[in-house]
Amino acid sequence: MDNQTAYVFVFDGFADWEPASAVAELRRTFGFSVQTIGLTRNPVKSMGGLKILPDIPIDEAEPDLTSILILPGGDAWMQGEMKEVTGLVKAVTEADTPVAAICAATLSLAYAGLLDDHRHTSNGNGFISNHVPKYRGHGLYQKLRAVRDGNVITANGLAPFAFAAEIFRTVAPDRIDDIVTYEGLYSRGLLDD
Repeated sequence: MDNQTAYVFVFDGFADWEPASAVAELRRTFGFSVQTIGLTRNPVKSMGGLKILPDIPIDEAEPDLTSILILPGGDAWMQGEMKEVTGLVKAVTEADTPVAAICAATLSLAYAGLLDDHRHTSNGNGFISNHVPKYRGHGLYQKLRAVRDGNVITANGLAPFAFAAEIFRTVAPDRIDDIVTYEGLYSRGLLDD
């Protein structure tokens, strides 16, 4: 696919380190462009204090033109459903496009109903049900760093490198050698065999 683009949702307090490795390697190694999406065009400040000006507001996102939607964690997810994001998640999955959520952003997938019928992980077995009462995917919860089930990718908040590797497996499955190299370097922190 030419002109592959990753959408990354940014908001005040988003956990900037969680999508960082995935986004960097999507650009550097896999040739993707990256567009940030905000609730509005107004600047947001990450948890680490990085000021970001979203490329587009959420209402201008084009789900059928992106290759993946990436949702980083942050405390805002635990304040309740962001209906605009739920709508985008549903539109992206209806376009048969992958969605990836890490840490508390997994709550957005639960609000969209995706975790009721996809294997997934999050920040502990009771985390999702504590925040999303309608969640029915308890039996599909996996106690793993990252889980990919079809076009749904989830990770716990301590697994940004495993999260990135599952994103790469989904959007660039033919690049297995690059993915294995990435995992060797970042997941194990080794420079030599």
